[in-house]
Amino acid sequence: MKKFDLNIEEVLEDWEIYHAIREVIANALDEQLLTQTKNIEIFQDEQNSWHVRDFGRGLKYEHLTQKENEEKLRHPNLIGKFGVGLKDALATFDRRAVKVHIKSKFGTISLNKSQKHDFEDILTLHACISEPTNYSFVGTDFILQGCSVTDIEKAKMLFLNFSGETVLENTQFGDVLSKNSSFSRIYINGVRVAEEENFLFSYNITSLTAAIKKALNRERTNVGRTAYSDRIKTILLSCKGEHVAQALVNDLRHFETGLLHDELKWTDVSVHASKIMNSSSKVVFMTPSESMLANRYVDEAKSAGYQIVTIPDNVRDKISGQTDFSGNPIQDLSQFQQDLNNSFEFTFINPNELTASERAVYDTIPKIGSLIGGLPRNIKEIKISETMRMETYTFVEAVGLWDPPNIIIKRTQLKNLELFAGTLLHEIAHACSGSSDISSEFEQSLTDLLGKTGSHIDSIQIKRGIIPKIFGI
Repeated sequence: MKKFDLNIEEVLEDWEIYHAIREVIANALDEQLLTQTKNIEIFQDEQNSWHVRDFGRGLKYEHLTQKENEEKLRHPNLIGKFGVGLKDALATFDRRAVKVHIKSKFGTISLNKSQKHDFEDILTLHACISEPTNYSFVGTDFILQGCSVTDIEKAKMLFLNFSGETVLENTQFGDVLSKNSSFSRIYINGVRVAEEENFLFSYNITSLTAAIKKALNRERTNVGRTAYSDRIKTILLSCKGEHVAQALVNDLRHFETGLLHDELKWTDVSVHASKIMNSSSKVVFMTPSESMLANRYVDEAKSAGYQIVTIPDNVRDKISGQTDFSGNPIQDLSQFQQDLNNSFEFTFINPNELTASERAVYDTIPKIGSLIGGLPRNIKEIKISETMRMETYTFVEAVGLWDPPNIIIKRTQLKNLELFAGTLLHEIAHACSGSSDISSEFEQSLTDLLGKTGSHIDSIQIKRGIIPKIFGI
């Protein structure tokens, strides 16, 4: 029998038996992946000993080191490549009185305490290597005596393979997983390193950042969120499937209640989900205030078969004017309004069809024009319509529009001269300035028109408090 001094300098005092079993399972899973052999087996025999069996190349005593394995370092998806070896597990088994036998075609390994070479007064843990019992044995069989079913189950639940969580979507950086309990699990290459109380999904990170590598310790537990949050964002931003996007967008509905999951507090993730939804579903994105103020558009959208998706203002600002992954415009309220207006058809009224009182008001157009020195040349016609498009900012039906080269006025404005003249002058100001309501150019143009109109009032009549009948009716 040969003896191999494990030279364990530091014992992980807080490790329980299941932590040590975790390391044995991790090595077995790595060997399965490296050799593309069948699934590992974890079972209890008739003598109540537990076995962790892989079907790879077989363990040698040289593997009982704590140095990083070059082969594992070259493989992107292995578990045990962070300087964590079997020695920590073997030391824990010894301290917790669990007997270990490791069988492979290269020999059988057990543990005992022996004198350290050249230091007879020091006892250290040694691996005792004896001849193999079966030279054709396939793989490695770890046999553990003294551990319980609970130890085994707790160890197994640290691995994605045994968690029962399913992969919802794969990306080059990691996987989005179903969440099977009240908390989410964060895995790195299939080993659980953290739990999150307010995440929407669980995650398996397979592409490690420098921050993650730095945060990983010998225990592989309690890795902080700051180490992996950026990688989880990247995973979510790489998702293209509707299932993950739908769950993210549905969760956006909770942002006003304070029940939003933490992933949706990352604006980029919410924007990404919205783009996926826009390309795969018939949706209109609105903020809470928009859905309240623009109820006419909400009704229009629903009647046309659209789903209203409520989003925060900061997400709306990010997606406004953007396109989705199919190249389509993001259907927020402004885009929906624009599309609706582009398809809108006016119901124009021939002046001869107006009532006598409406026609009397309509016929004042030349006199109103004379007050401002004549209608601008870029106005071709003043049209009357029964129906009007919705205003951009107030979400109510417009009473007048500058629709080059025509001014369109809603028929209801012919109720009296004051309504009609005010609306007409307002739209003439748009025609003169070529600007929208909230611009300084429009305000200046409107001021100029009001000044020209006021200049027709005789100063003596003003002093007497008499307002002339400017329009002659």
